[in-house]
Amino acid sequence: MTEEKTGIPSLAGALLARCRATGLRLATAESCTGGMIAAALTDVAGSSDVFERGFVTYANAAKIDMLGVEAAMIAEFGAVSEPVARAMCQGALSRAPVDLAVAVTGIAGPGGGTEAKPVGLVHLAAGRAGGEIRHRSAVFRGGRSAVRTGATTAALAMLLALAEGEP
Repeated sequence: MTEEKTGIPSLAGALLARCRATGLRLATAESCTGGMIAAALTDVAGSSDVFERGFVTYANAAKIDMLGVEAAMIAEFGAVSEPVARAMCQGALSRAPVDLAVAVTGIAGPGGGTEAKPVGLVHLAAGRAGGEIRHRSAVFRGGRSAVRTGATTAALAMLLALAEGEP
């Protein structure tokens, strides 16, 4: 089986089980994944007792309107950047009654990349309400589907680490 068939469902199930056991609720803020993280979570029966909501903020205006990301930040750093990923995560934490959130913004391709920000570059941020927001960036190789799958897997892994209390 491919990673997509075993990795994502396994991570989603483990995350939901851990959140259920500890009473944590979660939200997602997604750009390049277009709701794939939320879909992975809601593919698991009983996810509604843990998963609160997903923000799909593909356009910059959606990041601003739905998550409160400052337009000036997007203008200065670009939508695909660490500051914007962190702001998206903070926006999800502040605009939903949740304990954990993850945000993803990137360039899934096949176009849109530059030398400084190549196709496959993804910024992820995950955090707890009232706590520090963690950041990770990666360049996922392959086509559009591979980039989105890699970002979804990484986002679920970040949330699971947070739910398990890993530093």
